[in-house]
Amino acid sequence: MASRRDFLRSALRNASLLATAPAVPGFLAATARAAEPAADGRVLVVIQLDGGNDGLNTVVPFRDDGYARNRKALRLDAGTLIKVTDSAGLHPSLAGAADLLQRGELAIVQGVGYPNPSRSHFRSMAVWHSARLDPDEHGGPGWLGRVFDDRLAAGDGVGSYFVGGGMAPDALLGRRSAPGVLERPGDLVLTDAMGARAAAMSTDGRDDLLAFVRRTAVDAYATAGRVAEMPGARGQADPGSGEGLAGRLSFIARLMRSGVRARVFYTGQGGYDTHAAQLNTHAALLGELSRALKGFQGELEASGLADRVAVLAFSEFGRRLAENGSGGTDHGTAGPVILAGKHVRPGLTGDAPSLTDLEDGDPRMTVDFRRVYAAVLRDWLGIPPAIALDGRFEPLPLFQAT
Repeated sequence: MASRRDFLRSALRNASLLATAPAVPGFLAATARAAEPAADGRVLVVIQLDGGNDGLNTVVPFRDDGYARNRKALRLDAGTLIKVTDSAGLHPSLAGAADLLQRGELAIVQGVGYPNPSRSHFRSMAVWHSARLDPDEHGGPGWLGRVFDDRLAAGDGVGSYFVGGGMAPDALLGRRSAPGVLERPGDLVLTDAMGARAAAMSTDGRDDLLAFVRRTAVDAYATAGRVAEMPGARGQADPGSGEGLAGRLSFIARLMRSGVRARVFYTGQGGYDTHAAQLNTHAALLGELSRALKGFQGELEASGLADRVAVLAFSEFGRRLAENGSGGTDHGTAGPVILAGKHVRPGLTGDAPSLTDLEDGDPRMTVDFRRVYAAVLRDWLGIPPAIALDGRFEPLPLFQAT
């Protein structure tokens, strides 16, 4: 039997696939006027890099002998790198990201992880999603879900959206709040059956989460109408209709221009589990990420939204120091986190992991990921970190004072 959480995930996806088609139920159209667009407010865009990004070939310690010794086939030549410091350089595919860095709009936190790391995709992602080292024991909402539970209790109905295929990540799921789910602009369609399901869910006034689902449907319907009315929304030149990460980020920019009520947008890029043939695969992935980040920043700038948005890109873990026998790397532990936006403190932050002081063959973490979350919460979103994080974590200095 499907769990209540699975049901709500499905309901949220169906509730979010809305448009101005004649099939939209009357109760949504009548209530959509309540979904007034947010005029301002800071926004966080999260990009989840699924599979485990190889941090050592993202920010390359080219002067460290340990890198050359352990990466005989995968070592990137120093002459091809985009130098950031005297001892570190970016992968050559990150030219667009390097442009943002040069403009003061990109930061990279080195060696981010957590104590007693897991090399399991599922468990490590659960740790990042929950911001708890024992997610199975605690269960419950994700780190951003806890934020929106708190905001909902305070009377703030502004929530989050997941833009991508499949189910929304646990990071966004709360006890009384949950994200809207959209895959692409062409998905903005609602059938009578979907509307009837949302209507049925809305009848139980005792369940805050089901009520939130209904309000998500109403907000999404109003958003769909505003998106459809934007210039080029149905034309071939629609920037949000592209495939891949760039297309999803462009769709998010268009949703923001429409005035959608959200503080967090969440999307992802898969393919980073590079056990074999890593050189070409990783280069292509980083190139896609780099172009998408630069294009997104450009679109935000052109729309007058760049001052409001910060991007956080993370992966569940890095890769091992030593390459394997298949032209790839296996699951590791700590890795880099990327932030982009006009108000980040640019450059490399945190100490580069030592390639000699290893933990079971892996570089040790130098930054607890919850310090990154704490900075995003306190210094960007203006939310006390204690709402989402168990314990006290000193926020890293990742944002400029404004």
